[in-house]
Amino acid sequence: MSDLATVLEATGALAGVGGLGYAKGHAPRVYWSLVGLPVAWGRFTVTYRSTMDVCGLTVQPSRLRAFMARNVARREVQPVPPKVRRLRGTSTGLRVSLRLPAGLEPADVAAASERLRHAWGVHSVIVVESKPGVVELRMTGYDVLKRVRMPRRLKAGSMAVPVALREDGTAFVRDYRKAPHGLTLGANQSGKSMYQRNLIKGLAKLPVGLVGIDCKRGVEQSAYAPRLSALAITSEQASTLIDVLVAEMEERFDLLAEHGVSDLWDLPDEVRPVPLVVLVDEIAELFFVTSKKDEPARDHTVMQLVRLGQMARAIGIYLEVCGQRFGSDLGKGATALRAQLTGRVVHRVNDKQTAEMGLGDIGAEAIVAATSIQADRPGVAVAGDTSGGWSRIRTPETSPAEAAAVCREFAHLTPDIPALAPFRPAIAEPTTDESPSLIKPRPVTD
Repeated sequence: MSDLATVLEATGALAGVGGLGYAKGHAPRVYWSLVGLPVAWGRFTVTYRSTMDVCGLTVQPSRLRAFMARNVARREVQPVPPKVRRLRGTSTGLRVSLRLPAGLEPADVAAASERLRHAWGVHSVIVVESKPGVVELRMTGYDVLKRVRMPRRLKAGSMAVPVALREDGTAFVRDYRKAPHGLTLGANQSGKSMYQRNLIKGLAKLPVGLVGIDCKRGVEQSAYAPRLSALAITSEQASTLIDVLVAEMEERFDLLAEHGVSDLWDLPDEVRPVPLVVLVDEIAELFFVTSKKDEPARDHTVMQLVRLGQMARAIGIYLEVCGQRFGSDLGKGATALRAQLTGRVVHRVNDKQTAEMGLGDIGAEAIVAATSIQADRPGVAVAGDTSGGWSRIRTPETSPAEAAAVCREFAHLTPDIPALAPFRPAIAEPTTDESPSLIKPRPVTD
């Protein structure tokens, strides 16, 4: 009997070890919750003071504190590390809130993040300033971008869409109220189209109007026709549509002046026009011309886009521009338009200059991160804004059929805008099995 018990115990132990090994590779969240989190928590608690000391994140105590330590506590005066205000575990890592002592700033902690990562044995350490004098260390126990799983609880607003996962385990939200216009860059097969599909999938569920400009004959955006208020598939159509959007912008400014407000969201609900998101699939197609006689029309279209970028935020028209490259080499007005695009998302690019176009005004570290994206990880990108903040993100895999299905499901939310009616795309009727066959029957003879 004792031999049987020993065998069962050994078998159970081996099964447990094998299960943990399987979970580490195939279910990292489970492994982190069972093994990684307790180990990292204990390592952080035991080595916190010494780690901060060797990483240069301590300061000399105040005179009063030094006097109390020498004369009252009768102990040696030691350097003071940041005070731990809160420590909690998550399904992806640890969150530590630190109160910085006088003499330290968030940049000091951020500069030591790589040393902290190795000291505590975690995958990454992201430093975020929550308020003056307080920073949060967002530690992840494993590579959350390897298999993207969006958080279950997502905070979204009236014009906010969660489209990707950050490397710290939080959701990257495209909020048009905070960053009204955006620029997305990326080479072929980098995940740029995947990002746009996730964006359209989220926007389709909101009470907004979607305007598509896809000069590649609509091969990318035609599938979303049930949810589009307008669609332009050639450069000529795009030029006319942009003129109509500028006219719509001027009418909305008249409405703001009539009610004595300066923003669309200050209007009463009963008179507020529906917000519009203009999705430009490949911006370079609006700049390229085949002959010199087409240049005046091209310059007019670009200048109208620049006008939308400069003024349309106040009346609820937002630009979402995509492209492989975007710089002064495209032509007149390119840099003026790019300056209006606050939100920046750069996927894998073929040259450093393209990364500098999108992230040069954000930071040198963001450019290095964008140029180091591996080709076998489509969807990984560097997201930032002109305030200087940036982070790595990855969009979850979404097929064109899935995005198109969402557009069909929420087609009833498509607003009726008279000015855009001529550009409303035709919706193909779904085929059924009851349709007559085009194959002529062949009689069978003896």
